[in-house]
Amino acid sequence: MTSTTMENLKKGKKALVVEGGGMRGVFAAGVLNAFGSGGFDPFDMYLGVSAGACNLASHLAGQNDRNYDIIKRYSIDGRFINLGRFLRGGHLMDLDWLWDVTISEYRLDLKKLFGRLKEREKEYIIAVTSVATGKSAYLEPDEDTLEHYLKVSSSLPIFYRNFLEVHSEKMTDGGVTDSLPVQEAIRRRATQITVIRTRPSQYIKKKSMFSMCYPIIFRDYPLFAQAMKKRPGNYMESVRLIRHPPAGVRVFEIAPPPDIDVGRMTTDIKRLRAAYQSGRDHGRKFMDEHAP
Repeated sequence: MTSTTMENLKKGKKALVVEGGGMRGVFAAGVLNAFGSGGFDPFDMYLGVSAGACNLASHLAGQNDRNYDIIKRYSIDGRFINLGRFLRGGHLMDLDWLWDVTISEYRLDLKKLFGRLKEREKEYIIAVTSVATGKSAYLEPDEDTLEHYLKVSSSLPIFYRNFLEVHSEKMTDGGVTDSLPVQEAIRRRATQITVIRTRPSQYIKKKSMFSMCYPIIFRDYPLFAQAMKKRPGNYMESVRLIRHPPAGVRVFEIAPPPDIDVGRMTTDIKRLRAAYQSGRDHGRKFMDEHAP
């Protein structure tokens, strides 16, 4: 690495990118728990997608156990994930219930979160997808908008049947178009980027068996239907960027091992606990290797 490249790295921002993935986000929750417990926070910028954005919110608020508590108290509850309700025309994942109950019983410390961001002059960005254009949008929340933006970013189409609005525009899960917003971090002048993934490093995203149905399901939103079909290609392009970043940019990856047996809708607490502990172990290892 040349002296010029090293100088550019020092001048640039440090970003933390956190992938979503429903219940797979328990691994990222474990990594962030380790970071919070260890006081490890060298980052200038935080970019989250879906469950990743939610995990970041608790982390930034200093509520170090909240992410895993939400999973074991509420996310595995049958009132959240319910196949029977979905087959009857309801939500497979009822975000309305989950947001209402957690805001009522285990709310984010919004004042602390935004107070810390302001005091330390840090950025927090939430990725969403425009239903009208099928393109990514990146929201910068405040105390009044954060909880709604998190819900929008987590509202995976089909699993959650509503399209929510931001500034009168229908938006949905950021993972449709940008599951790993490394390019956005680079655009915002990050030169050292840490990515917490919820898929193993070797994962290859393949075409969905339902992709032929997207033009019918989303017939009122043809550009969004195209975006849904392009998800695998967009995802793998982001993975290639992680593997081969442009000159002057370094990317570090924290990913679960291949034997972590947790999917988007896993509710088995033993499997979730194992993935959470694996995340904590990986987080501690990363801190040891990257201590200032």
